[in-house]
Amino acid sequence: MRTLFISDIHLSETRPDLTRALLNFLHDARSDCDQLFLLGDIFDAWIGDDFIHPDLTPVIDALKILSEQGTEIFFQHGNRDFLVGKQFASRIGAELLPEESIIQLPDGQSALIMHGDQLCIDDNEYQQFRTLVRNADWQKDFLSKTLPERLEIARQLRAASKEKNAEKSQDIMDVNAGSVQDALRSAECQLLIHGHTHRPAIHQQQLNHQAGTRIVLGDWDKELWYLSCNEAGCELLHEPISSTH
Repeated sequence: MRTLFISDIHLSETRPDLTRALLNFLHDARSDCDQLFLLGDIFDAWIGDDFIHPDLTPVIDALKILSEQGTEIFFQHGNRDFLVGKQFASRIGAELLPEESIIQLPDGQSALIMHGDQLCIDDNEYQQFRTLVRNADWQKDFLSKTLPERLEIARQLRAASKEKNAEKSQDIMDVNAGSVQDALRSAECQLLIHGHTHRPAIHQQQLNHQAGTRIVLGDWDKELWYLSCNEAGCELLHEPISSTH
């Protein structure tokens, strides 16, 4: 049994190289992937299930083919694609997961999985924004707007986020160690898997006098990152992304 985890691809019509890389990844996964977990920010922006840019349609089709061939697909919301809904999940044959979920890996170990932005509690400004856009009333109001209005709001939010992040220290935008320990204790797990920070690594954690592990998925830019788990354990892997083919 093989389980794969990916996050932070930030698919958009402006990065066809990322779309090609994901299509190749999904094609290769058909042969031996039993479960695929999409841990958020698969898309650079998501303004509602009623609009998918035509350049991204092949990704949707590839995910649907993967699920139809027997791979279980699970989707967790990120800070860019928190508006992904049941319509999209149904279209690709995926299950939407809560923002924190406990799963069992092929080697029998339990793991807590999440996008990871909820762990970055030192970034007060971002956490306030996160609370706002995860509010059901805010989302209902946003989705009631016209397509051009939603596209413009999404553009403004991305621009504002880029500007603000440029002014923040990397430490503030990283996870808080205490929040990691609290999450693992609450879940009664020794393993946490997340993305968001774009700092791929495997960290050893001390938790109640026991050894714990935090695996951080990488973002896709010049390289693609994924976590591959089987009965022997998990490997954090990466491959170069071609900009030409």
